[in-house]
Amino acid sequence: MGKALKPTEDRKKVLFICTHNSARSHMAEGLLRKLHGNRFEVCSAGTDPTEVNPMALKVMVEGGIDISAHQAKGVEDFLDQEWDYVVTVCDRANETCPFFPGGKEKIHRGFEDPAAVNGSDEVKMVAFRRVRDEIKKWIEETF
Repeated sequence: MGKALKPTEDRKKVLFICTHNSARSHMAEGLLRKLHGNRFEVCSAGTDPTEVNPMALKVMVEGGIDISAHQAKGVEDFLDQEWDYVVTVCDRANETCPFFPGGKEKIHRGFEDPAAVNGSDEVKMVAFRRVRDEIKKWIEETF
């Protein structure tokens, strides 16, 4: 039997940010929620949001996590909120957003953009799986 979630006010708040809020930040959001949702309230956003990448959805389902209800959101949607941790998961977002109002602690851990990989769908899926696994390992070691 899994642990019951504590009330929101008892959990630390984490905001993951990447440029397009299309893959890395959503994967990080889904992974942290799955691994430690009892300890963290998690959201994600982009500095220039587009839409959630279908390949990100597929590799997360392969890992047992459904993020199909996620939507790309802009960082401006979260500016009026306080966050225990603001985590940039791409170098461009780190440069664009070096300071986040309401963020108590800023963490940067850049991951390769799997959507930028050229090649066949199979080659791209390999990149998405690799980045998913790298994010998962980093979350397990960090949180």
